[in-house]
Amino acid sequence: MAQSRVNKRKKPRNKFLRVTLITFLALFILVGGALAYGIYKISGVTSSAQLDLERGDMSEYRDAAVDPIEDPVSILFLGLDSRDGDLSGRTDAMVLATFNPEEETIEMVNIPRDSYVEIVGRGTFDKINHAHAFGGLDMTLDTVENMFDIPVDYFVSLNFDAFIEIIDALDGIEVDAPMAITDTDNATYGTISIEEGLQTLNGEEALAYVRMRKQDPRGDLGRGDRQKEVIGSVIQKAASFSSITRFGPLLDSFEGNLNTNISFSSMLGMHSYANELANIESHSLTGQDITENGIYYFQLDDAVLQEVSDSFKVHLGLQEETVENQSTTIQ
Repeated sequence: MAQSRVNKRKKPRNKFLRVTLITFLALFILVGGALAYGIYKISGVTSSAQLDLERGDMSEYRDAAVDPIEDPVSILFLGLDSRDGDLSGRTDAMVLATFNPEEETIEMVNIPRDSYVEIVGRGTFDKINHAHAFGGLDMTLDTVENMFDIPVDYFVSLNFDAFIEIIDALDGIEVDAPMAITDTDNATYGTISIEEGLQTLNGEEALAYVRMRKQDPRGDLGRGDRQKEVIGSVIQKAASFSSITRFGPLLDSFEGNLNTNISFSSMLGMHSYANELANIESHSLTGQDITENGIYYFQLDDAVLQEVSDSFKVHLGLQEETVENQSTTIQ
């Protein structure tokens, strides 16, 4: 009888342990399954977005292959004025960035789309945003490499649809608008008005923010600063974005709207140190307006271009920093 009473007392406890164990096991399976699905989904999308370049995996400006997890690398971000799976045509935005994992820093510069440069592969000078229409990504990367005399290791090209989806998936990004902005694009977002000052923008508002230039007294240079600001905000927001399950709709929109040559494993590796970024340093290219045969161009200041090139070379570990470079950086 005594033994029977002891067994009766243990049953509720044993039942509780079994239920608890089953509950934790179920949660483990669900969470693990969601994580596995998320990784599978991302891997599949990045594979479909992968685009091989004619030059191969390595820039001709490199003596050896680089590992973005350990080595300083450069990435060219291209915003294309297109929608609905179209990734051709002229580039509406071009931002070149260098990443240094040891220093945990990023440097970036906006390239004005009307910059009068040599289009490598055509033997002519033209607006730099025409390079993509003339010869696609290879001609664009060759032209930018020739312009800055540095390797462009990776690229990310995306159209308006992907840009909007990225911002919305991050629950918007924070900007400090230097002025009130109104922009109209009937094919995408209609008319959008943005107030001056610190605020959070959704995808459509962010697109209007980086596209407007007619109301900006600094024209394309002012627009370039806003583009760098948005990319910096996206990098910092994405680096701390830990909920993988929220990327579902975003990943679906990538297919056909984004191309890159960054592998899935490299993305994961860069994300691990991007979360510890110390700062993002922004450079600006200056110049003057010129007209050739009735066509407007932006003539870059060669001295300023050389300063930016030297800064990138130092950040990429391609040359030592000089006293002159140190002074320029401080200024």
